Amino acid sequence: MASNAIEIRGLTKTYGAGRNSPAKQALKGINLDVPQGSVFGLLGPNGAGKSTLINILAGLVVKTAGQVTIWGFDQDRNPRQSRASIGVMPQELNLDPFFTPRGALEVQAGLYGVPRRERRSDEILRLIGLEDKAEAYARTLSGGMRRRLLLGKALVHHPHILVLDEPTAGVDIELRQMLWENVRRLNEQGMTIILTTHYLEEAEEMCDEIAIINLGEVVARDSTANLLGRLDHKTMIIQPDKPVATLPQAEGLSVTKRGDGALVITYKSGATSAEEVLAAVHAAGITIRDVKTEQADLQDVFLELTRSR
Repeated sequence: MASNAIEIRGLTKTYGAGRNSPAKQALKGINLDVPQGSVFGLLGPNGAGKSTLINILAGLVVKTAGQVTIWGFDQDRNPRQSRASIGVMPQELNLDPFFTPRGALEVQAGLYGVPRRERRSDEILRLIGLEDKAEAYARTLSGGMRRRLLLGKALVHHPHILVLDEPTAGVDIELRQMLWENVRRLNEQGMTIILTTHYLEEAEEMCDEIAIINLGEVVARDSTANLLGRLDHKTMIIQPDKPVATLPQAEGLSVTKRGDGALVITYKSGATSAEEVLAAVHAAGITIRDVKTEQADLQDVFLELTRSR
């Protein structure tokens, strides 16, 4: 087995023209590697192509061209093995309302050909916190419980790779924390996790590496730390001891004054040191009561890379 859980080369997907709409190219030659054992973030604005990519990996959408290898299995030559290597927790709550959680897991395991002696429905129910709801009809479960059941269904066939498509959209804080505890546990056991999310702070905390897709193309792919380092700017917020008449001035500084009297100073950390910023503040005759610095976060990187080109 190679060091990559997933390898994608030249992947394209074009949806055919409709009666009132032209053909649309959703993916434009995607090249992407997902390392084994990583928590890998797949980010992008709505319509970027994330869902199309995930559906191709899951075998739900047929690609137009390119090569997809999942856990060493070429998707064209070994479709069954490649599909068995991946589990997908979809964003949509697509559950049969008349199945119980245990029944839903058993049916899902049967669809994947898991022998009865190898099924672990009760273990999965404990993992997702639905052990006490094992025999309740799915229609009686809350939205959060249904989302947990979707996670359980993605795990029934012992996949090497778990794809989480917007797993915490619209869920409460308690469920979100429980879900991430489970994800961390699965990752520690060796499972590769692919995460799509609109909560950028979530991706920043959870993901080892991140790919950002925009308009069907990968516009960035790097470790989370390196992506954050791409924006070489810091912000220093100065709370002066008394109202400021003259703003500090120095090359490389951008200074604005907030309504509460605080000064917001933006500068490039590679060209200007914090000491030089403070020297400019003192040179303007400003006495500092309080000071703090802020660095770029993943949202800054995301907006920088996905704004209209």
